[in-house]
Amino acid sequence: MDAPFGLMNVWMQGDLVTRAVLLLLLAMSLGSWIVILIKLLDLRRLAVLAREAESFWSARDFDQGLQALAQEPQNPFLALAREGQQAAAHLQQDNGQALQALHANFDLSDWVTRCLRNSIDDSTAQLQSGLAVLASAGSTAPFVGLFGTVWGIYHALMSIGLAGQATIDKVAGPIGESLIMTALGLAVAIPAVLGYNALVRANKSVLLRLNRFAHDLHGYFVTGARVGNRQEH
Repeated sequence: MDAPFGLMNVWMQGDLVTRAVLLLLLAMSLGSWIVILIKLLDLRRLAVLAREAESFWSARDFDQGLQALAQEPQNPFLALAREGQQAAAHLQQDNGQALQALHANFDLSDWVTRCLRNSIDDSTAQLQSGLAVLASAGSTAPFVGLFGTVWGIYHALMSIGLAGQATIDKVAGPIGESLIMTALGLAVAIPAVLGYNALVRANKSVLLRLNRFAHDLHGYFVTGARVGNRQEH
């Protein structure tokens, strides 16, 4: 036996605006969960890469250290090491050939720092990609649901007024169905906000490891050795 009220009834009895609100909330929910799952998989992969990055410093030379890092295009630690190597080699080449360039006044430390920072900025942008979807869903979904509720209550009251009956059984059903929109908006927003906060915190942890690795690389290119031994927390 079909229920006279419920979400399906809201869809069947709703107008174009009501259905558009439902589809929008569904799209926001799917988009949020897709972003959360993809970013969680990326963070898990980056956690493994961060642990493997310590093997870089156990290598006999720099080239062997590069081979110890995972050879994949989305490895930010490998990108950092290559960027630092290219920066140091490029500046030394310019100095050796007395070439004129805009960075001619940079010393080795400044030039390597600049290039490593650019690589970290690229990795930061990659880590933050998709978070705007969660932020948008978390901030707007409750208002989208509230709009659907207001629209549904308006039409429910209009229908009751035209029917000329205002008994509790005639009012409770349509009003209750309209309030489903608010609940759906919260159901979309809460996971999005929680996922956003969790991913931001996890991204900070990854960036901390990247900055530490970059600091060690800087020390290697400037002084010829890794500066100190740092334990990851």
